[in-house]
Amino acid sequence: MEYLVDNTSVHALSQDPPGGAEPVLVFLHGAGMSHGAWSPLLSAFTETPAILAPDLPGHGRSGGPLLPDIAAMAQWLEKLLEEAGVMQACLVGHSMGALVALETAARCPDRVHSLALLGVAETMPVHPKLLVAAKEGNPQAVEMIVGWGHASPADPGAEAATAVQRTRQLLSESVPAVLYNDLAACNDYRQAAETAVRIDCPVLLVLGSEDRMTPAKAGRKLLDHLRNAQACQITGAGHMLMLEQPRETARALEYGLPDCFGGLAPETT
Repeated sequence: MEYLVDNTSVHALSQDPPGGAEPVLVFLHGAGMSHGAWSPLLSAFTETPAILAPDLPGHGRSGGPLLPDIAAMAQWLEKLLEEAGVMQACLVGHSMGALVALETAARCPDRVHSLALLGVAETMPVHPKLLVAAKEGNPQAVEMIVGWGHASPADPGAEAATAVQRTRQLLSESVPAVLYNDLAACNDYRQAAETAVRIDCPVLLVLGSEDRMTPAKAGRKLLDHLRNAQACQITGAGHMLMLEQPRETARALEYGLPDCFGGLAPETT
């Protein structure tokens, strides 16, 4: 579905178009990605309410320009929610998207019903080598994220290989400027703690036990600043937990925010 924000086209996956009284699930992707990062997770649900999964400006099929920082992305999201008629949103953000969700909840508390923050930490500094590689458009930037962003199981199987390939594909579909813009935005955002204290809605942190980019220990520090929050850890998952273990991540969301999420799809064999 297409929306118009600041006279620029926004592409979004939209399921059961927003507009009702129930909270809309709004999925916010991470750095250098698009709404496609949520596909494996969304397929694990059968009874979800309305869904809105946008491509941020300059990402995926949305028009530019890129937004330079987390605050600008949150301001843009406020406008998108208004344009899409979303009165109450459950914001589900991964990595950079989690920071955008946090900032948006503090800015417009009346419109945000709850938060689910995946792969998040109180601060999210980016390794200098990764920043330089992304700025130079070096393909190694993608490989660094692929390597650091996934767990390293002792016996990797087809699912792990598929997750790695999906991450590489999503990141490679963006022009280099997009990845650097997003990584710099994460690196520069240092006010998560002071933003968190302004949030009253329910918050669920979903963390990967093997996350090397935003370690679970760093994510749990946010609990000290949130009034109404809990954390769930996905055993064996890295930073890309919704791609690595989509069903386990979906289960964590279902039990952590039962007012927003419906049933799980049956197990497949």
